[in-house]
Amino acid sequence: MIEQTERIMMIDTETTNDLDYPFCYDVGYRVFNLAGNVYEEASYVNSDIFLDKEMMASAYYAEKMPQYWQDIWEKRRQLLSWKAIKDKIYQSIKRNDVRIIAAHNARFDNRSLNLTQRYITTSRWRWALPWGMEWWDTLKMSREIFKADENYRPWCEAHGYITANNQPKLTAEVIYRYITGNEDFTESHTGLEDVKIETEIFKYCLALNPEIDGRLWKPKDEVSTL
Repeated sequence: MIEQTERIMMIDTETTNDLDYPFCYDVGYRVFNLAGNVYEEASYVNSDIFLDKEMMASAYYAEKMPQYWQDIWEKRRQLLSWKAIKDKIYQSIKRNDVRIIAAHNARFDNRSLNLTQRYITTSRWRWALPWGMEWWDTLKMSREIFKADENYRPWCEAHGYITANNQPKLTAEVIYRYITGNEDFTESHTGLEDVKIETEIFKYCLALNPEIDGRLWKPKDEVSTL
């Protein structure tokens, strides 16, 4: 169970290359707690990837590059080297005594951060975030919460939010539309802006089930060896 005062870092990455080996060019995060406090947030553009035109040509949201340049020019985002971004995140984790990192589809964000670290350092350094951080996944939490919500599937069916496998969609955009009633909401697909809606999903899930286990991985001492 997460205490109301526990400081959590919600993180989101936007990537290029491909989904199996994603490299992040945009990292956004927010440090908050369940009591409603936001302690800090930041939006960083990774110059080691973003300034590589060939690499960025394969970005899924490559059409957003002019928007990024405008945001950088107007100081809404900072263009920094990967090392500087990593240092900023480490400092924030230490300053806020963060022990929990969260993301929507956290396995992907964890992978993109680590693969970016290995690509840029040619595997000299392999882990992007401090070792031993507890990762929580709002996608995993949402599967449990909305499976038990008898209204969610009919709502998804009524709005056409059903996957090819006949399952209700659980993208952050669709979930946020449902929990807020804002059916015109469109996800930004930029780091910090997506973090803001994912924070609300995290809090929503925990409000409905404070005992939910959203950890991406359980510690080894909790895993049965039978």
